[in-house]
Amino acid sequence: MNFGDNLFSRTGWEICERVFDRDSLITNGSNFMVGNGYLGYRGTFPEWTKEHYVGCVVSDTYDTADGTWKELSTVPNALYAQAYLDGVPISLFDGTAHDYRRELDFRYGIHMRSVDVAPPLANAGGPGRKVTVTDWRFASYRDLHLVPQRIVVGVPGGGELRLRTGIDADLWSLHGNHFRSLSGTESRNGRIGVEAVTGEHGIRICVGQAVTVLGEHAYREEIERNDSGVYRSLTFRAGAGEQVELVLYMAVYTSNDADDPAAAVRTSLDAACDAGYDALLREHCAVWDSLWDNIDIKLDGDSETQALLRYNLYQAVIATPAHTDHLPIGARGLSCQAYQGAAFWDQEVFNLPMYLFTRPDVARSLLTYRHKTIAGARGKAADLGYRGAFYAWVSAETGDEICPSYFFTDVLTGRKIRNHFNDWQIHVSPDIAYAVWNYYQVTDDWEFMRKSGAEIIFDVAQFLVSRAHFKKDRNRYEFIRLLGPDEYHENVDNNFFTAYQARFVMQRALALYAIFEERDPGALREIQKRSNVSPDDIVLWTEMAQRIFVPEPDEKSGLIEQFDGYFQLEDITPGKLAGRLIDPAEYWGWPNGIAVETQVSKQADVVQLFMIHPKAYPVHVMRANCDYYEPRTQHGSSLSPSVYAIVGAWTGNMRMACDYFQKSLTVDLLATNKSESGGTFIGGIHTAACGVAWQIVVRGFCGLYVEDGTLGLSPNLPESWAKVRFSIFFRGQRLLVTVRQESVCVSHAGGTQRVRLDLGGKEHLLEPSKELTVSYA
Repeated sequence: MNFGDNLFSRTGWEICERVFDRDSLITNGSNFMVGNGYLGYRGTFPEWTKEHYVGCVVSDTYDTADGTWKELSTVPNALYAQAYLDGVPISLFDGTAHDYRRELDFRYGIHMRSVDVAPPLANAGGPGRKVTVTDWRFASYRDLHLVPQRIVVGVPGGGELRLRTGIDADLWSLHGNHFRSLSGTESRNGRIGVEAVTGEHGIRICVGQAVTVLGEHAYREEIERNDSGVYRSLTFRAGAGEQVELVLYMAVYTSNDADDPAAAVRTSLDAACDAGYDALLREHCAVWDSLWDNIDIKLDGDSETQALLRYNLYQAVIATPAHTDHLPIGARGLSCQAYQGAAFWDQEVFNLPMYLFTRPDVARSLLTYRHKTIAGARGKAADLGYRGAFYAWVSAETGDEICPSYFFTDVLTGRKIRNHFNDWQIHVSPDIAYAVWNYYQVTDDWEFMRKSGAEIIFDVAQFLVSRAHFKKDRNRYEFIRLLGPDEYHENVDNNFFTAYQARFVMQRALALYAIFEERDPGALREIQKRSNVSPDDIVLWTEMAQRIFVPEPDEKSGLIEQFDGYFQLEDITPGKLAGRLIDPAEYWGWPNGIAVETQVSKQADVVQLFMIHPKAYPVHVMRANCDYYEPRTQHGSSLSPSVYAIVGAWTGNMRMACDYFQKSLTVDLLATNKSESGGTFIGGIHTAACGVAWQIVVRGFCGLYVEDGTLGLSPNLPESWAKVRFSIFFRGQRLLVTVRQESVCVSHAGGTQRVRLDLGGKEHLLEPSKELTVSYA
């Protein structure tokens, strides 16, 4: 199956590249990456350096390099390895490459490259000289700090083969050097290391390398230290047809991981060398087998979509710091430093639902991260004159706002553009509270609500009360000076999405307060103290929940106005509007971009609300708004196609649903979204688009929803799909679901409690170890 001109898959569990494309170094470095949630290693080749965008990005290394951009650090690269034949470097750029192939096995997260390279004849000692290189790499899921790399070099004609390997500390970094010091070390047992100390926070980052040469080969080893790192040269005299095989082990620890990160690196390397590459790989694959057992979706009837879906699920998993509860999913994961390795609202709305149903422990950890960073959210609210928790638009390890006020540059004038993402885009707070409530509905995790969840919801309610404006002449509360999900239109009033989310949270805050009063009044008093909630606040919450202005659908057309005055703006399509650009890199949004005075939206906004509240409005209202807003949406965000895919499936517009599903699945592989806007690099893996792929299938086409303790399924499958199979957890019970064109089957596969189901509009009780099939024929 082919995904593009140069990408294909043999089995549906890998992507393959058959022609080396030197113009796609940035894109393919992300697309072919390996990772494990602790670190991400870009899909580059061992001999490459920073000019080729090599990068190992490590979580929990947030630091400011240029005084403005706080981002994760790229760390010294201990997998560097350059081969030389008779003194001539082997390069895809300088030589003649034959039989080139690169693969990413996304079942097990293994990167492979194989190529025959003939060095330039003028330097290689005559015709017929070549080198064959094959290498494999994976980011271990057994030891998250370890990246093994196996290299096999063949010399058909024989000659002197030198492998210069080591730790390259001359790094690719988006916003400058993060390190105030670098030092190299060498141990007696052949280990080499580099310790870097970050400039802002003084984080110690220790990277080590160990090398194992396999087989009986005589070689000479030399160690070299310079300003760019620590290296070793291994020189072999290879006979004709001889192969040299070696394994490089890279280990990374920081002072945020261990009191003595250098010692931890040594321990990791010793254990890796003792176990060997093959044993490490088996252990790593066993973890992936367990992961896929929970998250995999099996599609019968569409092999290409099946492969694309699994690729996206793989990228979503390796971007998630499942090993901890104090770090977020970055908007570009660990594929690069774009978007600062930080969380946006994407995390709760696009990434979290997959984990909510497949790995509830990970969903809890992501929400615990929001609780652990509530002090940052409270500080931001206080700084702006509000109460409660105003969560950061861009949130790193502390929850403090790290979104710069000047994100883009006017490419026509060179002047900075003042965007108000960090102070007017308030929907991030109710989005997080919404996710907490959803978590509670799906898991019934009361202990989490006692410790963390209720405090988040109450604090967000306090913020919303202080942020709302009461209009006496209309006897209602309004939210003004906003950005909704459509970021092109800033400084608008009564954005529908924001207002609905605010009312939803106020209602749930009151409901939760009542539940605590009845179930655990002692815990409620403690939460009230932490969130500074008084009885007078509850009176105000009640009044506000009743009087928040939420734009209503028009009685005749069913249309909902995105914000006050939206329908009075110029009605033009994104394609026609693009003709007004003077420079293709112009930013389209506020204050003076070409979209500001038009109805062109960057991404789904009104329709976004339907995607997260499937039962809020009748199908005809969703359909009317979907039909209206879709041609006016630019889809300048990777989030947008998934929304129209899901709502399209619910409203019966299967062409729209399937088209946007494909667009969402291929955002990264086909590089359909721009990697730079307004002078700002925004490339890398779009982790939200990857995570939401699960939602498009399970929530969109299979129609999964939860309401009042009932799990419902209302499928609408594409015609080519014969069957969809997946597993979910609901309130501690494991269910296996099979959806066919004419029926749904749910099997109770784990747990001791009955599950209330809504299938085909009828309620059923599914007993433990039982199976229920409902026909729609």
